[in-house]
Amino acid sequence: MKQSNNHFKIAPLALAVGSALMLGAPVYAKPQQEQEQQQQEQAEQADERIIVTATRRPQTVNEIPYNISVVSGEELEEQLIVDQVDVMRQTPGITVVDRGYRNSGVINNIVIRGMNVDSAGNGDFALNAVPTVSTYVNDTPLFANFILKDIDAVEILRGPQGTLYGSGSLAGTVRYTLNKPDLYGGYAKVDAKLSQTEGSDGFNQHYDVLVNQPLSETVAVRAFFGRIDNDGIVDYANVYRLNSNGVPVAEGGDIANGDPVFTRVEDADTVAIDYGRVSMLWQPSEDFSALLSHQFQSDDIGGRRQVTTGTNWVGGTESSYGDYENGAVHREPSERDVSMTSLELEWDLGFATLSSTTSDYDHDGSSTSDNSGFYAQNNWFAWFYGGSPRPLAIAERFYEDSGFSQELRLVSNGTQTFDWIVGAFYFDQDTASGQDSLMPGFSEWAEASGFDDTLASWGGVLGDQDFLYRDNRSLRDMSVYGELTWNVTDVFRMTAGLRSFNNDIDNDTVIELPIYPGPADVSSSFDDSGTLFKFNASYDISDSMMWYATVSEGYRRGGTSAVPISGGFAENPAYLSYAPDSVLNMETGVKGRVGRHNYSATLFRMNWDDPQLNVATPNWGFYAAVNGEEAVSQGLEFELKGYLTDNLKYNIGYAYVDAELTEDLIVPSGTAADPSSYVYAEAGEQLPSMAENTFSAGLNHSMDLPSGMYLVTNVSTYYQSSSRNSLGSNPKFDIDLDSFAITNLSTSLHADQWKFTLFAKNIFNEEGVTGVLSEAYMGTDPDENFYGNSSKQYISQPRTIGLQVSYQFGW
Repeated sequence: MKQSNNHFKIAPLALAVGSALMLGAPVYAKPQQEQEQQQQEQAEQADERIIVTATRRPQTVNEIPYNISVVSGEELEEQLIVDQVDVMRQTPGITVVDRGYRNSGVINNIVIRGMNVDSAGNGDFALNAVPTVSTYVNDTPLFANFILKDIDAVEILRGPQGTLYGSGSLAGTVRYTLNKPDLYGGYAKVDAKLSQTEGSDGFNQHYDVLVNQPLSETVAVRAFFGRIDNDGIVDYANVYRLNSNGVPVAEGGDIANGDPVFTRVEDADTVAIDYGRVSMLWQPSEDFSALLSHQFQSDDIGGRRQVTTGTNWVGGTESSYGDYENGAVHREPSERDVSMTSLELEWDLGFATLSSTTSDYDHDGSSTSDNSGFYAQNNWFAWFYGGSPRPLAIAERFYEDSGFSQELRLVSNGTQTFDWIVGAFYFDQDTASGQDSLMPGFSEWAEASGFDDTLASWGGVLGDQDFLYRDNRSLRDMSVYGELTWNVTDVFRMTAGLRSFNNDIDNDTVIELPIYPGPADVSSSFDDSGTLFKFNASYDISDSMMWYATVSEGYRRGGTSAVPISGGFAENPAYLSYAPDSVLNMETGVKGRVGRHNYSATLFRMNWDDPQLNVATPNWGFYAAVNGEEAVSQGLEFELKGYLTDNLKYNIGYAYVDAELTEDLIVPSGTAADPSSYVYAEAGEQLPSMAENTFSAGLNHSMDLPSGMYLVTNVSTYYQSSSRNSLGSNPKFDIDLDSFAITNLSTSLHADQWKFTLFAKNIFNEEGVTGVLSEAYMGTDPDENFYGNSSKQYISQPRTIGLQVSYQFGW
């Protein structure tokens, strides 16, 4: 069954809600029998419209024998969703760490079923361990956090998927399927959106244009381009005034003793994003198609959408920060560029369909972070750098990620006694990351104050850079995978799946501490291979109800961590490598339809062995990863959606997730000469970034108006209970994050080729904190001459109210 990409056909039931509008909606009373028959047909049509290919075969959600959630492109467009955070918050059992657009492509922020042990405060640099959730753009394995425009659907699969997808996964897979060029008509669409966000003095602007053009009966092209230009929300309340060389200005020109001069930057976290995609479809027959696509995005972000809630000593006395203020003493911009080119071929051989996906991508970015609070809290300014009256420590970080992948799949056609899928996957990836830690103005002050002589007597070398880090890695991943389904009867099926893989990882790292020389060059490699299994059974209890059960294995590759193991900055050699981790996923559930209502309910348990934890080494804070012992996640996921009336659609989702350590998490400490360890977190601790209870709901209402116009209104809400910021009992990191609820509302007037949408996001202006870097970790410290405050909370986007206008036309 095919869905048309033509956006200009009015759906039989437009999605919407609004209690005020419901009261005025006209009601037509039909005979009971006719009404029931129509309701049944509408429910079946609604079910059949959600066609997904997550199982590598076109199926409806209710036909897939495991837990999958789908958000259609029409829903994304109707609710003005362009960010993956908003998508994930519609899906039970998933939470996200909302870091805003700054460095949004660095770390995969999706947590499925609580499978996470990392601190929510991470976010400024690429981590050693790869994410527990894999993401796909069509059939390309890539986490790029693209702007979600011109999307066909977002498919969220919970649990390991290594027997269906080339890149595998530990906790789940999220797949973004994109609209293909349409062979059946030429058309275009233009969107313009203007809004204002609480805390901002300016406006947000969002423009994009879509064009679809058939070139012949067998060839069509599709292109869209867009621009997001948002004014900032957060004021940097006390940044240093810098001279033309980027050095803090001294009060009164006194380089040796002068205090810093502060200034204020309003609405610093500006957002400028350019994005687009061009694709060409060649379909010479019903049996063969070729799709060539190129997608890109470029981000230029002015600062953090993160606020400081503590105090500062900028004016000489302790005072508190106000709403939407950040206490960093240096601007913190970021930028990135990502592009992806793919060729997807599909050939119907009769007995099976052969698919090939060839992809190449490049993803790089950089950012500046204010680390002054971190240095101050560790007393480094006084102990190692002489106690400058204008202490400033910034980290300039970068990352580079390029990859080539080739995936081949052969999928049997039709429903036979035995259905099967076989695939082969090859992935060649090169990554680089680095950091330059700088103290602008340090050498100038040291020479003016005489500290340069003291530094030399300690064996130090005068300069403004105190840390250099370069990490280069290469990965070669080869795997074969497949599933075999035995259709035992018309109502009972069993599926077995296998995945065999081999990983080769090489790592070369350079670490230098230029002021106190102690260079370290570390090279290492890691090879691993193995086999994973999956077993699934499903039974049709009735024509409209299915029971299923799945046992599957998930795997995440191990790797290397480059840390010095000799010299004055030596760490324990146990940090040099970390092992793979794995999960045994067990779930059972039911799904089906009752009248006009579709439902699914799943019970699951995931036993996690050797969970990988990204940490900073205890002695000197180098980047590393270690393994814990065991963790477990178990719970319930429930979804219900359907029609309350002909004009009113609803959806409800709820998940209870109990995710905790079942063994103490012990990490290395000491050195090679004197190795030791300590308990980082104890058995029984709740895993971070996962709320025990999440709830989402939405209502969608439509109402016909005179002259062929109609009104569509949507309201949605998301709630998550309290969660933890990090594992362990260290008060710097172990912080309880409060529960919160986000509610959105929109109303659209459809008038022929025009659409006008009024919207309000986060109506009640909830902070929605999902991560914290505490005052104890990065706060103010007047004893170190640091009067600002680098601590921060990751907040959700504040209340945003605006208008979107769309115009569409065909030829």
